[in-house]
Amino acid sequence: MAHAAFAPEPAPQPAEPSFDVLRWHDEPWTAQLALDLLPETNGPKVEVLSGSVIVTPHAGIDHQSVERELPYLLHRAARRAGLWVYPEINLVSGKDLFIPDIAVLRSSGGGRSAIDIQQAVLLGEIVSPGNRRKDVIDRPREYAEAGVPFFLRVDLRNRVPAMALYELVEGEYLPLAAAAAGTTFVMRQPFEFSVDPADLLDEEAPAEEPDTGE
Repeated sequence: MAHAAFAPEPAPQPAEPSFDVLRWHDEPWTAQLALDLLPETNGPKVEVLSGSVIVTPHAGIDHQSVERELPYLLHRAARRAGLWVYPEINLVSGKDLFIPDIAVLRSSGGGRSAIDIQQAVLLGEIVSPGNRRKDVIDRPREYAEAGVPFFLRVDLRNRVPAMALYELVEGEYLPLAAAAAGTTFVMRQPFEFSVDPADLLDEEAPAEEPDTGE
């Protein structure tokens, strides 16, 4: 007697977006799947690259200081040129999902949960020690492939901030402007802006008192 073959029960899908989906979804991920199935978070960055979900914890407090100050200053200058600046927004590039530290857009992203990368005029990354290769090599290459006209990098090595702006020329980013702490970083494109990189960091935290046990 032939026996009927029974297909395995599909894994239950959560009723609402949940990180539980990472345990049972075994097909390649896309930006849209991540936006549909994963919850919004103010914690770790959740990005999609080449079909995989990449989760990155928050960087150090110096990184957060720059991410607080620089987008604010950039936005004030960018608005005069009709552009908009946002920290850590969802950018969709084909099937990939990026969350750059800084994004300068051609139009407002108000009311949206994600923006197509074609709206980006400039993308910026604040280099973290644990993600140096990603911020210095991988992301510029990926943004260049997507055709983003300008790339901004902020490097905090040894707490001496340095900034560098690159312009996309024939598929590669070429240096346009650079400055380190104590000098003035000046850019003319895609809008006029200047800052001493030293002004982006908070004062160093005081040393903690040793615990004497008293």
